[in-house]
Amino acid sequence: MANIEHLQTIRVPASAVYEALTTAKGLSEVWTDELIVTNEIGSVMEFLFGGKGLTKMRVEELVMDTKVIWQCVDSDPEWIGTTISFELEEKNGKTTVLLRQLNWKEVTAFYRACNYNWAMFLYSLKLYCEEGEGLPYQKRKF
Repeated sequence: MANIEHLQTIRVPASAVYEALTTAKGLSEVWTDELIVTNEIGSVMEFLFGGKGLTKMRVEELVMDTKVIWQCVDSDPEWIGTTISFELEEKNGKTTVLLRQLNWKEVTAFYRACNYNWAMFLYSLKLYCEEGEGLPYQKRKF
């Protein structure tokens, strides 16, 4: 099994990062503006990318200002069954975000592309939390 892991420091309190990761407003600025988000354990959120590529994530765990865990239940076959987690740690008004996508079956070209795109997700999260505007899928030019 392979995992993707990224670390990002964001110059805002953990509560602001947690809100960005758990609300439709935040996720529409950070990831994609085509979404259905319910912030409840057991709910299934839906994310579309350019009208295609439906991804469904079940909310597995929510620990206020500390942790968010999703389980992919529908998407590209390589994503189904993977777990996406965000662990937040605040220190001196800054929040460190540890993003992981766990349980990939193997390292493939798609794995490598997703690895890059998770880094872009964290960059977008940083922009949104620090500057008020993220870089969701629909705004990317690369």
